[in-house]
Amino acid sequence: MKVVLIRHGLTKGNLERRYIGSTDESLCEEGVNSLQSLVAQHIYPEVKQVFISPMKRCIETAGIIYPNQHPIIEEDFRECDFGLFEYKTYEQLKENIEYIQWLDSEGKGTIPQGEGQEAFKLRCHKGFYNIMENLTVSVDEKDTIGFILHGGTIMAIMEEYASPPESFYHWQCKNGEGYVCRWDFAKKVLLLEAKISILDFKQAMNRCVREKEI
Repeated sequence: MKVVLIRHGLTKGNLERRYIGSTDESLCEEGVNSLQSLVAQHIYPEVKQVFISPMKRCIETAGIIYPNQHPIIEEDFRECDFGLFEYKTYEQLKENIEYIQWLDSEGKGTIPQGEGQEAFKLRCHKGFYNIMENLTVSVDEKDTIGFILHGGTIMAIMEEYASPPESFYHWQCKNGEGYVCRWDFAKKVLLLEAKISILDFKQAMNRCVREKEI
């Protein structure tokens, strides 16, 4: 079965480079316009079923990319709660000793009043695994299913299940980007097939234009 994981579109907080976890903000105008443009260029694979985070930015993204689908919400796909760091920028936090310690730990340390990285990862792993183990009879192994998620959620899932394996931060992707994989039901792994990259897509389109002009 093919599995498509897509990060939600841009929000105001993303543009301002804020830590957005539990903040339930909508897509910004730029985020909506960018997704609509990419959909018109057919960058996203068609899917039989869509699973999403319960947060507005994922619900709205699913509505733009897959308007004819009826997304299934998985509560465990929420983004990490950044506690006292939530919706703040690096500039606002750079003198905070607890923030400095958290950065030095590569995100593995304690977030004041927030969610630890390991607890967050386990939550994401559980949500994904339960879906893959309990797919409805309407989905065939030859079908493609989609996930509209947060950056951190995708990173957690790919670190745990992707083959070849890579570290958590290796799987960072920009808004509107993601990965196309094939799920091996026997080995319980995601076999990476391609990255959904806006830059790569634009470069490919430019090459096509140049070739037509020659």
